[in-house]
Amino acid sequence: MPTRFRLKPLGEQVVLITGASSGIGLTTARMAARRGARVVLVARSEAPLRQLEEEINDAGGQALAVVADVGNEDDVRRAAEAAVTRFGGIDSWINDAGISIYGKLTQIPPDEHHRLFQTNFWGVVHGSLVAVGYLKGRGGGALINVGSTLSDRAIPIQGMYSASKHAVKGFTDALRMELEADNAPISVTLIKPGSINTPFPRHAKNHMGAEATLPPPVYAPDVVADAILHCCENAQRDVLVGGGGKAISSMGTIAPRLTDYFMEKTLIRGQQKDAPPARRDALFGPSNDLSERGDYDGHTRETSTYTRAALHPLITGGILLAAGVAAAALFSSRDD
Repeated sequence: MPTRFRLKPLGEQVVLITGASSGIGLTTARMAARRGARVVLVARSEAPLRQLEEEINDAGGQALAVVADVGNEDDVRRAAEAAVTRFGGIDSWINDAGISIYGKLTQIPPDEHHRLFQTNFWGVVHGSLVAVGYLKGRGGGALINVGSTLSDRAIPIQGMYSASKHAVKGFTDALRMELEADNAPISVTLIKPGSINTPFPRHAKNHMGAEATLPPPVYAPDVVADAILHCCENAQRDVLVGGGGKAISSMGTIAPRLTDYFMEKTLIRGQQKDAPPARRDALFGPSNDLSERGDYDGHTRETSTYTRAALHPLITGGILLAAGVAAAALFSSRDD
């Protein structure tokens, strides 16, 4: 068993976030700053990143923007050094940067497959291995890798994205075990979001004949950001964000062939809008898009009861116990 250690309150932390210029990373950065953390903002998109840095600092927070490509190990090391120079160290490191490709695997050029893995997988590897050295030097901290529900269960039309998130899970699980075996004071968490209403489909490379969309249920990026920041303060092995993601993960384990059939019939068409694709993707270059949310047409769920219960099992158990006692008392009074 790993040595027990205490993570700092968020308000005392320096938090480095990759992919900080849009979606989950942007939401997490703003939320962390509001809660008192000093934030290091890392992304390829310089203009949005500088705007975010100014926004947080003008609001009374402390932020540092570092333009970097996580697929480049030297860039990642430079971001870490900038954080230490400015704030004296790093307490939580969040690897969130990611990109996707929509289309059948046989239709996608090899260079695009390689570029996706360079960001989604090697970006996490670079960030994690650099982070470990700095977190150890700080006396401990939290490493949080953002995987996906697709770390557990692949889907069609996003095959290489699914493969990259499976790879992130395998790498994260192995690194966690090695650090625990060494009694290193580092909490390693894998966050696995389901469908989240971010610019993710808009930024993805698209080889379909239609604009990309998300399969429901779809959750707000705030739900993921809250789970990530909870894990900056509380050691968690992994967290599935959204009950819909939990259902997909469980289905794939319990009835994999039936899940294959269901996805073949629903998720190819279910990831396409009735509109042609008409925008520039962010696979090879920055998006320059400072947006937390995307343009999902359906209902976005602002909370997840499943995730809240997973993060706070004692509170949830207490509420259920109290409800059970109240119900028993009510039925007992009726009997009287």
